[in-house]
Amino acid sequence: MKLPTLLSILAFSIPLPTAPARAADDVEKPNFIVIFTDNLGYGDIEPFGSTLHRTPHLNRMAEEGRRFTHFCVTAGVCTPSRASLMTGAYAQRVSMHLNERDHHVLRPVSPYGLHPDEVTIAEVLKAQGYATAAIGKWHLGDQPPFLPTRQGFDEYFGVPYSDDMTERVWEQDGSSWPPLPLMENEMVIEAPVDRDYLTKRETERALDFIERNRDQPFFIYLPQAMPGSTSAPFSSPAFKGKSRNGPWGDAIEELDWSAGQILEKLRQTGLDRKTLVIWTSDNGAPIKADRNDLSRGSNRPLSGTGYTTAEGAFRVPAIAWWPGTVPAATTCDELVSTMDLLPTFARLAGGEAPADRRIDGHDVGPLLTGEPGATTPHEAYYYYYLDQLQAVRSGPWKLFLPLDEFARHPHFKAGTKNIPPLLFNVVEDIASENNLAERHPEIVARLTALAEKMRADLGDRGAPGHGIRPIGRVGNPVPVRLAQ
Repeated sequence: MKLPTLLSILAFSIPLPTAPARAADDVEKPNFIVIFTDNLGYGDIEPFGSTLHRTPHLNRMAEEGRRFTHFCVTAGVCTPSRASLMTGAYAQRVSMHLNERDHHVLRPVSPYGLHPDEVTIAEVLKAQGYATAAIGKWHLGDQPPFLPTRQGFDEYFGVPYSDDMTERVWEQDGSSWPPLPLMENEMVIEAPVDRDYLTKRETERALDFIERNRDQPFFIYLPQAMPGSTSAPFSSPAFKGKSRNGPWGDAIEELDWSAGQILEKLRQTGLDRKTLVIWTSDNGAPIKADRNDLSRGSNRPLSGTGYTTAEGAFRVPAIAWWPGTVPAATTCDELVSTMDLLPTFARLAGGEAPADRRIDGHDVGPLLTGEPGATTPHEAYYYYYLDQLQAVRSGPWKLFLPLDEFARHPHFKAGTKNIPPLLFNVVEDIASENNLAERHPEIVARLTALAEKMRADLGDRGAPGHGIRPIGRVGNPVPVRLAQ
């Protein structure tokens, strides 16, 4: 895909939704908190089957809330997954799926980022009078036009990209990466940041924001930096060496503590019945080649690893908590996506999703509240690896499309050619072990037709579709550095 021409770094116009509020003026607007962990797998917490990590606060959250067992992200890797949550659209639609040359995710000092003309979930809520904060790992561009404070957030505190992107010379283009920075708004306040304390400090900042904004509606986007991208995640001294699964387990148990702190703060301030909290992950765990070695996470009982289009990459643990509104101790088995958060939050806040552009997400309020008979609004769901459409799901059926060239296919070794179609019932066959393509040619044909429709819209393997919007780009990007 041909990249857009240079954008001005000095001025951008960000359109905001102008549709009238649907909610009555006397209806109190709920608060929203999205806790978005990094690389945490489906089987890494107790409410989703872990017997290795202790997550008592998430256990209580699930007992008081609703588990979503078919909650999907739109990419098996960081940047595109986050772009979809922010915009309510597939990463390919907003051109944030990147490519092999740019290493699949945004690197430090990249000229690219989420286009400032995109309307984010924060901008939608700000238009409804919300205070907004982004706290944690951003990874949607480290240049000034792409920072959270230019994308609808009143405040930002965190690291602009992955915790493993530390000081070095990037071998692909010779650019110099700075020490991993901790940023407050648009200033670097520490470099390098002590990664041991990231979860603790992000949590403390979230608690402070809740306290300061307890008398007005607020939105906190908390993309936690852990378990992160390093082979040995970081945790504070109170958790280091305390789990049964080394650094990975230590980091997850501290993330559980963090969630507990936030929920308890909401209870103490009387905001619990006014606040919807979503706890989930940006993609599945990278896991080890030896599936019995859980030191880099678990996607059990799903198949595959993060960074692919396997179920273990796209389906992540998710819990919704809103006492009095989200039914307690319940489970939703319908397909829901991170793209659905923007239109759902917009409606709950009394507004609307942007009407001047394509939004792929849907309002899933009936699924949140457990409305009888509510079903997924997604006729089909699409699994891209970079710009290659690899799979499509409709209902319980997931079809891995026939491919003539390999691109990190989750079911075949590198170099495999002429990959045949694979059809799985991912509801009955949760591990994706039984290929039913030959038994159900009519389902293969139906899902193939859906794939062709999406290829025309979002493109496939170097052939851009008609429905894509440009990525943001600046000229002469510079490293973010601590002011001298």
